[in-house]
Amino acid sequence: MDEFDRRIAEALAEDDLGLPEDAREPGFFSLAFSTMRGPQGWVTWVMLVMQTAMFLIAIWAGWNFFAATEELSAIKWGLSAATLMILATQMKLALMPHMQANRVILALRRLELRLAVKN
Repeated sequence: MDEFDRRIAEALAEDDLGLPEDAREPGFFSLAFSTMRGPQGWVTWVMLVMQTAMFLIAIWAGWNFFAATEELSAIKWGLSAATLMILATQMKLALMPHMQANRVILALRRLELRLAVKN
């Protein structure tokens, strides 16, 4: 697949249509931050705040787990820490489909731009 990708990159490099620099494929961080804008950006902000809160509480519960001297207390804090850490991870991973959808939309826009410039 590496050879195939290289050939595509060479073909696109030779086909300079005068496209603007921002018409190139964005990197990971620009895609991640693009989820925080637009009409549904508030959902991302709420999810990130909740994920951060769950992560911090999981750290606190984990600290109490390791500091516990009784078994029942250790089980209570350990299960709470593990559950919150798993939920925080799931909330963070829930943003990946949104990032992928943005990536596909940007690719379609670049294709439309290339076709419009070529005609």
